[in-house]
Formats: sequence, structure tokens, C-alpha cells
Amino acid sequence: MHHKDIKLSIRKQLKRQYPNWKRLNRKTKKAIARKVLAEVSAEYDFGQDIRTSPKELLGIEQQIPTEGIIKLDEMARFIHMINSSKLIKFNSYNRSPNYIKDEELRFVDELLDDGIINRLLSYDGYSPVMREIFPSNFFRAELLKAIKYPEISYRKFCSEEYFGRDRKQNRVFVGLSLNKKTLIDHTRLSKFRSCLSFVQQINLLVYILHYFYKSGLFGDCVVHGIDSTELANDCKIPLASLDINGKKIRIYNDIDCDCGVRRNKRDKSVYVIGYRLHTLTVIDAKTGHSFPLVRVLKSVLPKRENLLPAG
Repeated sequence: MHHKDIKLSIRKQLKRQYPNWKRLNRKTKKAIARKVLAEVSAEYDFGQDIRTSPKELLGIEQQIPTEGIIKLDEMARFIHMINSSKLIKFNSYNRSPNYIKDEELRFVDELLDDGIINRLLSYDGYSPVMREIFPSNFFRAELLKAIKYPEISYRKFCSEEYFGRDRKQNRVFVGLSLNKKTLIDHTRLSKFRSCLSFVQQINLLVYILHYFYKSGLFGDCVVHGIDSTELANDCKIPLASLDINGKKIRIYNDIDCDCGVRRNKRDKSVYVIGYRLHTLTVIDAKTGHSFPLVRVLKSVLPKRENLLPAG
């Protein structure tokens, strides 16, 4: 495990010292990677016990269960509590049929309750007083971008071209006023997802799953399963590599990816450089229909001997 500890130290150092890593050319990256790899390996004490936790070695230190996660059976009570506490129930969808013509956007719009989204994404010290932009607006803007404009940049997306007063469908879906020129700042939106805690992301997932299970799409007999696949990266040649105690430490253009062993495939090499994607799926045993619920992308592709068997 020492080689994984060294690789983790190198990855942290590169990210901390070179936040603009992606903008550097390959020649510069190669020189930096070789220097850092040599320095860390030279100073590393192989006689000491590994103090890094398994969660950090696996890259999931920010994705461990913590307090505040709402269970699926508790979400219904949480939604009922929020709705019953409202003194006046406003109909937030009365304008949607008039302005949101796209069926997919209309379906998503009617699924979301801004009050509940704001509660799920609130933080310590959060106060809605005198705010023009709420967490629900950022969340809806992210959904709109992912559904309709995934190929454009945040800077271009958060502009008059897509949120001008003549783009009524987009403004209504995101929750922006039709009578003001309010725009969402592209810098804040681009940082929105990365600022969400693991608990907030899971609670959003549970919120969607609550309505998914109420939809009637499932029968009375379902099976849950996990499917995994490799996502190869195009950086085939490492910037720097070092053999330590028979283990290869490689630094690639994409700092987080690594070299691992894939499942046997006739037309492909047994080795792959990239990531592994795990998908949790629920299957209706009677109809055979399957529905992907959540996907987890491992930041480092593990070696086969470190994989746990499905259980």
C-alpha cells in the first residue's frame, strides 16, 4: 500500500501547487511530474506505518456516510412537514404551461418544489431574506444546462443569449423574474456543484428517488444490481513513472486517472488507463425493464486484486 500512499501524496501536491495544471503544456507537466515524483519518493519513509486512511487511498474521503442524510422512508415525512408548515400555499406552476413548451422541461419543473430544494441545499447561516438568487435557482440552472445546453461553457450559458428577457422558457424554468434583467453569475454557477456537500448531494438523490418510486413504474417485484464498466482516458503515455518495490507509480496528464486491469474482452487489452464507473440499477423482475438510479465514478482505477466481489 506504500505505492498508493506515495501516489496520493503526489496527487495532492500537484493539485495544491499547480491549480492551473490543465492549462500547462505537456513538456512543462512532464518536468513538474518527474521532479515531484523524485522528491516525494526520496523523502518517503518506508519503515513507517501508513497513516493515510483507506478512504483517502480510495479517493472517497468526501463521500462517506455522515449525519444529516435523509433515508428514503423519511423523505415523505420531511416533504409533508415542509408543506404543512406553509401558512399560504402558492401555486408555483401556474405560469409553466404558458411559457415552458418543452415537455421534458415541464415534467422536471413540476417535479421540483423550490422550497424543499432550498431546505435540502441550505447551509449553516443561510438566510433567504433579501435574496434574488436561491439554491433552487442554481440547481434548476444546472439541470437546464445539462438537459439542453451541455456543450456550451458556463460563461456563454449565463448570458443574455440564453437568459435574456425574450428567453421566457429558460427564465421561468430557472425561476428568474420576467420583469427584471437578473442573471446568474457564471462564476457562482460553475462552482455550485463542487460546493455541494456529500450529504446535500445524497439528499437531492433521495428526493428524486422518492417521486421515482411513487411514479408507479415499478411492479411488486424488483431486484437491485450493480454494473461496472471502464472509462478509458486518452492519456496513454505517463508523464513520469517510478518502480518502487515492484510496484509502478505513474503520473499521467490527468492526475486522477491510473492504470488498472479490465475484465477480459477479446478485442481489447487487459490493461486500461482511466476510471471505473459503477451504476446502481433497479430491475423490474416481471417486465425486465431496468432503471439506473445512481452512478459513481472512481477517481482512481483499482487493480483487480483490490476489487471486492459483488455481494
